[in-house]
Amino acid sequence: MFHQIKEQHDIQDLAELASEIWLEHYTPIIGEEQVKYMLATFHSATRIKQQIAAEDYSYYFIESEGKYAGYLGVQRQEEQLFLSKIYVHSQHRGQGLAKQAMNFTKQLAKDFKLQRISLTINRHNHDSIAAYQKMGFVKVAEQCTDIGQGYVMDDWVMALTL
Repeated sequence: MFHQIKEQHDIQDLAELASEIWLEHYTPIIGEEQVKYMLATFHSATRIKQQIAAEDYSYYFIESEGKYAGYLGVQRQEEQLFLSKIYVHSQHRGQGLAKQAMNFTKQLAKDFKLQRISLTINRHNHDSIAAYQKMGFVKVAEQCTDIGQGYVMDDWVMALTL
């Protein structure tokens, strides 16, 4: 169900899957230009490889019926597990994969002896916010981050105490 991404060919496959998911899901929320910028800046194979090698990130494919249905990325931090990315392809939504991925993430946090999972989410991503709240996450802060080229990430910070 979950396959850790370590090899270059997996990293390349992840970048391609991210592009497909992001263009479909985020274009209506933030626009195509910002999506393309964010893909190039945060979801490129080069950036993912750098995060794995130097920033204590781990990435996993979410697999369903022998196919990559989505992915998640976490960063182990001193007092919490930061859930940087959790995305399920539109063809695989509604199958409980996000819930399984969240349970997997909770187990990772417990394995690291961490008591909290945090994430950031676009303030206009209403369906995903509702899903996180249903899983027990609460909004703990607002965060607006300049990401360059005139773009910002206007997010909620949400957290779940385990």
